[in-house]
Amino acid sequence: MRNLLLVGTIALRWTLGGAAEGPDPERNMPANQPALSVEGRLPSLDGATTWINSQPLTSKGLRGKVVLVQFWTYTCINWRRTAPYLRAWAHKYNSHGLVVVGVHTPEFTFEKNPDLVRRNTTDLDIEYPVAIDSSYEVWTAFANRYWPALYFVDASGRIRHHVFGEGRYEESERVIQELLLEAGASLPDRLLASVDARGAELDADWSNLRSPETYLGFGRLERFSSTDRVVRNKSMRFETPPRLKPNTWGLSGDWTIKGEYSFSDRPGGRLAYQLLARDVHLVMAPSDPSRPVRFRVLIDGKPPGAAHGVDIDEEGFGSLEQPRMYQLIRQIEVVQPVRFEIEFLDAGAQIYALTFG
Repeated sequence: MRNLLLVGTIALRWTLGGAAEGPDPERNMPANQPALSVEGRLPSLDGATTWINSQPLTSKGLRGKVVLVQFWTYTCINWRRTAPYLRAWAHKYNSHGLVVVGVHTPEFTFEKNPDLVRRNTTDLDIEYPVAIDSSYEVWTAFANRYWPALYFVDASGRIRHHVFGEGRYEESERVIQELLLEAGASLPDRLLASVDARGAELDADWSNLRSPETYLGFGRLERFSSTDRVVRNKSMRFETPPRLKPNTWGLSGDWTIKGEYSFSDRPGGRLAYQLLARDVHLVMAPSDPSRPVRFRVLIDGKPPGAAHGVDIDEEGFGSLEQPRMYQLIRQIEVVQPVRFEIEFLDAGAQIYALTFG
């Protein structure tokens, strides 16, 4: 979960509740409901600059509906792993009075581009209403600090529950059901929605996840091993140590380290990271959208083979064509410590953050 501290705009990731939910033989049995107190009123949504999949929605206009508001940003792996549940709930309960509203509040500057938000809303199969909140006005109205964050609103416009971060999916769906029943809806059953999570949306392998989110710009630079001194916004030649300590990273080749990202100045620039995790994701963007950047991924110096992610082939080759999160590695057998490397065969890659699963 990303926790945004507005002072200094520092984002940190941590997980509530430890391990993700595993298979539950009683998944479709009624469960005790969490206590639903009144936490406040649904704040104004008027700060949204644009709406996707809907005309502008208002707090007043939503009265009489049960509303589920989720804050998200499309490069956030924590949000991506909740997306199948939001889609399933929107599909199952829309006809019973639920309105799911996604509030897209960006972390990185490029995520403010409404065309990119629209593209990713389509690519990620999001059909419920999305409010573009690039100025953080809706975020501020909710006093929110997290991606993802869920706020459950009853038909009278009162916030009755919230969930920060991943997990607690059964609890969340039971809250939806309870609020719909309070509003007079007639639910055909109390079964939980069927969820089909694949690719990057599959729950993390929490038992083997030992690598933290790592930002690659000087604004949040940490655990960097290529040099003791970084000159900001100036092209430098780096060398990665032959051996990296666990959860440290380095660059080799010619790079400029900027506030949000590191920029590969010449072909052949490399990023290396010593990790323990099943999955590796990298948020990155081409400096020129009309010129894709070719890259290759290696694990301990070898092609990934069957451990390749959805955005590369078995030989490790991929193409950076748009600003987004790329899944590069998914270990499918024993998860073990490995050295991950990505080499950019062309200049012009902007790399923002490594995340793991």
